[in-house]
Parts: sequence; structure tokens; C-alpha cells
Amino acid sequence: MKSFKLLGLSLLISASFATQAGWDGNPQGGLGLVNVDPSGRAPLTALIELNGAHNVSDVRIHVAGKGEGGVAIDYPVQDNSVLHYDGIPVFGLYPDHLNQVTVHYQLAGEPRSDRYQILTQPVFGPSIDGKVRNYPEVQPVHVEPQFKDRLYWVNHLVKENTKPIDLQWGNGGALQWSWAPVNFITDTQGEVRWYLPHQAVWDPTDPSKTGALMGVKQLDNGDVIFGQGQRYYRMDLLGNIVFDRALPRGFADFSHEIREMDNGHMLMRVARKNYLRPDGERVTTVRDHIIEVDVHGKLVEAWDLNTILDPLRDDLLKGADRGAICLNLDLEHAGEAVIIEPDAPFGDIPGVGTGRNWAHVNSVDHDPTDDSIVLSVRHQGIVKIGRDKEVKWILAPAKGWRGDLADKVLTPLDSNGNKLRCATGHCGPDFEYSYMQHTAWLAKEKGTLMTFDNGDARNMRQPMFKKEKYSRAVEYKIDEANMTVSQQWQFGKERGYDWYSPITSSVNYQADRDTQLIYSASAGLFEKEIQPYSLLEVGYGSDEVKVELNILPMGKAEPSYQSVLIEADKLF
Repeated sequence: MKSFKLLGLSLLISASFATQAGWDGNPQGGLGLVNVDPSGRAPLTALIELNGAHNVSDVRIHVAGKGEGGVAIDYPVQDNSVLHYDGIPVFGLYPDHLNQVTVHYQLAGEPRSDRYQILTQPVFGPSIDGKVRNYPEVQPVHVEPQFKDRLYWVNHLVKENTKPIDLQWGNGGALQWSWAPVNFITDTQGEVRWYLPHQAVWDPTDPSKTGALMGVKQLDNGDVIFGQGQRYYRMDLLGNIVFDRALPRGFADFSHEIREMDNGHMLMRVARKNYLRPDGERVTTVRDHIIEVDVHGKLVEAWDLNTILDPLRDDLLKGADRGAICLNLDLEHAGEAVIIEPDAPFGDIPGVGTGRNWAHVNSVDHDPTDDSIVLSVRHQGIVKIGRDKEVKWILAPAKGWRGDLADKVLTPLDSNGNKLRCATGHCGPDFEYSYMQHTAWLAKEKGTLMTFDNGDARNMRQPMFKKEKYSRAVEYKIDEANMTVSQQWQFGKERGYDWYSPITSSVNYQADRDTQLIYSASAGLFEKEIQPYSLLEVGYGSDEVKVELNILPMGKAEPSYQSVLIEADKLF
């Protein structure tokens, strides 16, 4: 027994020396030890100990690119971050590589530069039957030189083959909706530069830790937020959990969207447990509530879409593809229209009435100009709702909207400002509605709204031939005073069926370089062979591609979700 203890101690000392001294035996840097993956959740990060130094300032990190054309990552570390970590955080290491890192800093006012060699392990992904690669593969197609330094978080999902435990709220709900999270940051050469091990926050045997990790956003201080099932998180990019909170009591089944408001509050898309329907049934609802929580996790506000919109409107949902109601995949029925059964069981199924998937909200944004929320309601349209719970406008074909809601439907305009009459969606060349869209987010700097128009149920029907389908990133300008909407820009339609993503996907305006970041995240989902998903950054209002990356999933019928830009200058 003693020999095993001595062997373990010997290996620990050897590993520490190898990290500290470098493979050539020369001492590293002028500070302390290098701790690789200090949190246990970010294997491609490290923390350089200060070794007692308390006057380190003006830190800048340079992680050298690997090989010819490799992307170097260069970023500052704020003085308060050095104090917070009692060390220097290192981000952007290559996996399975002896990374070359330079640290520039001042020690007691004297400038210094230290070199470090940091060895990392290979990327570790989930092992699931039927997969053909260990991790998604990123293939560069086109990168303009001034965009070479871009970093993109890919929020990917992998469906488990089996469910280890039976998870059900009772009488409905989406608790059983669980996919293994695969989240990583890629550079423009297709190299993984950060990843979150799938077991870090996900456990399919624990009802409180299962679900689909979604809604990743980077905050102004560099942290990221996301939600998963019954919990929501804030984490720094060293992998340290800032908070890990359960949803407020009475709410359940987070997925798709979490967003920080200007005041630090969080908006989330959730569902309601033990909801009393008008007919006396108690159900767990499905993707139809928005909540606002404050910085301490206390509930501030809730929007119940069952009382704000019309849960019985089925005009768009009847045209949806049975093969893909978001991540509820049924590829045997791809291309067939959804069948609505009014007396269907309650649960996570396409249907009408509270307790079924009649709304499917997949994005939330906040408009601070009037303290309203903007929602992508996949099975209804795009809507804006005030804090008073009154609908301000609806961006969707007019068919099926009744009563006061019918008066809220925006009138589309052609390129000359003339009103168009197209209740079912056939509006002509100047204007198209979005259908089954994702990420209806405001481009606040432009005063417009961007959405990824997936294009399923376009014109409220399934086409005769599947290759008629197409997806678009699209920008709308909304005139709230006159209740009109015009189309400003679109991208993707010309790429046709090969770029068609029936579910998921995103578009987000990037103010720093005046671009749109677009991710067609489920292209080729219905095909027999694995096809790459398309991540692009495009010049604002144009079709000028600045960056194009192909992302190959691990296996068939495996959609990705969204992508967001990670800004290195505000990491720490």
C-alpha cells in the first residue's frame, strides 16, 4: 500500500515540475506554478500563481498560434482580476499541445515578459452510439485577414440514446427533454480553444441537472450565462461557477433563452407547474412563460402567454413539419404536416391549448426604450409585449388572429412604402414573413430587428417538394406609430435547400465590426449523409462574407443550436 502512495506522490511531483519547469528543464516565468484547468470545468485554461507577489499590474497575455496560419490569442487582464484570482488567468490554449504563452506585466512598476510552456490534454467528448467523430469538426471555408482573430462559441447538442431514469412532472411538461451539452469556442482556423466538459453541469440521472444547455451569452465583464432544465448559471471562462440557481418555485423546464437586462436582471423562458386551466385541469405548461429575476435570484415579474396570446390558434402550427418540432425529432415523418388533435394528451407535443406545445418561445429580448419584451414565438410569430401584459404588435401573417390581437398585427410594406395585403404570407418580392423563426433579437444600434427565418411552414403550409424550402437571416424595420413593418435585408435564400435549417439557428448583429453573425445550425438535418452546418459573419446589410466556417456534427440527426461571438478583450 505504501508503494502505491509513494508512486502517486512521485507522479504528482513530476507533473508539477513538468508544468513549472518546461520540457527543456528551464524554469518558467518569474512568478509561481501553472495550474492547468484550475476549476475542473475548463481544460484549455490555466492560472499562473503569483507566488506571493502582490504588486503585479498591467498584465497582457499572448497565446501563440499553432503551426503555419495558427491564430494567436492576445488579451489584457484587468488589475482587479489579478487580485480576484490571486493569479493570472490564461485562456485559449490548444488541446493536446505544448502551448507557448507569453505574459507581459509590471512587477512593482518594472516591465517584465515571461515565457511559459503549458501542456494540455485532448478534447474529451460524450461517447454515444452511432457517432462518427469524437467532437464536432470545424472546417474554415473563407476568412478575411482582418477577421482572423474572431472567436465563436458553438452551443451544440447531442441526443442520448437512452434515458437512465424516468423523468416526468405529471400531466405534461418538458422535463424529459434532455440532450448532452457540447459547448466549445472555435477560432477561425477551426481549432478548439476552450470547451466545457459535458459532465461539468449535466447529469441525466439527476432531475435537477438534466435538460438542454442553451441560451449562452457573454456578459460585459467576460462571464457567460446559460440555463439548463431546472437551473440557470453564471460562469467565468476559467470555469468558475459564479452562481448555480434553481428556477423560482412553481416554474420549470428552462430552455432556449436567458438574457441579462441593462439593470442586471435576467429574463428567461420557462414553463409553469401545477397550472390551473379554465376547464379545471391542472397541467405543467410547455414553453409559454417568461420570468424576470433580480441579481439575487428573486422573482420580479412573470408573463403568462396563455392569458396574453391565443393558445388555441393553430393556423401556423398546422403547416409545420412533423419531422422537427424544434428538438423533438421524428425523421420518419419529415415533410408531413403536423396533425392537430384537440384532445391529445398533455405534454411536450405540437398542439393547441395550455399544457401542449402551442407557443414554443425560443428567444426573448428586452427593449429598454419602453420596458417591453420581444419574443420569438415559434408556433405563432414574433410579438412585443409591455410590462402591463398588453401586446404592442405582432409580426406574423394575419390569418387566425382574432379579437383585439387581430388589431395588433403589423401591416407589411413594399420597397416603395405601399401597404401589402397578404394574410397567409404571399406578399411579393419586397417582403416575406419569417416562419418558425429563432432569435428575434433587436439590433439596438440600428433600430431594427434581426431574426433567423427557418422557413418551415412558409406561407403556412408544407411545400410539394422538400427542396423548395429555404432559410434566411432577415432584418425588419418596425414603425410602431403606424403599425407597419418593412424588410431591410436578407441573406441565405439564394443558397437554397442546402442551407435550409428546419430548427435551431441564430443571427445577431455585431456592433464592433458592423456585421451580422449567422449560424444555420441544422442544415441537412433530414438528409441521409452528414452535412456541415454553416457559421458566417457577413457585412451589415450586404452579402459580403467576412468569415465562413463549416461545422460537422458528431453524427446524423444531431442539430447544433446557436453561436455567439466571444470577445477576448473583455475576458478577465
